[in-house]
Amino acid sequence: MIRDQIKAAQTAAMKGGDKERLAAVRLILAKIKDRDIELRTAKQVPEDDALVTEVLQKMVKQRRESIAMYEQGGRAELAAKEQAEVDVIEGFLPAQMSEAETAAAIEAIKAEVGAESVKDMGKVMAVLKERHGTQLDMSKASGLVKAVLS
Repeated sequence: MIRDQIKAAQTAAMKGGDKERLAAVRLILAKIKDRDIELRTAKQVPEDDALVTEVLQKMVKQRRESIAMYEQGGRAELAAKEQAEVDVIEGFLPAQMSEAETAAAIEAIKAEVGAESVKDMGKVMAVLKERHGTQLDMSKASGLVKAVLS
């Protein structure tokens, strides 16, 4: 389980004295705990690895947006710090599908649901997220789906 890997990484970073990695791992664990608290009252709780992967993907997306803003503002040192956090977070994410694999999955789902136009994008995205949500960056997949359907 990904959660166990993250906890083991925290212990290893503490023992190794790697302060930057330890800080990033603690951020990850805090976000996961926040998500756990949010789901206490939920009727349907997703599988643990899916939940953790969702949290990690969201964290990576936020950091990438921050990096872009820091680079625009000429703050390279802050962008480098964010990039270091992205590297740590991505180390826990499951292997992501390549663009070719994503395109093949989109084509298969498009044929399966009978999607013909951009109006059917929601159907394709729903099936894509259900089957491959943990292995995809859904914002990039969205652009690919739109290109295929238009």
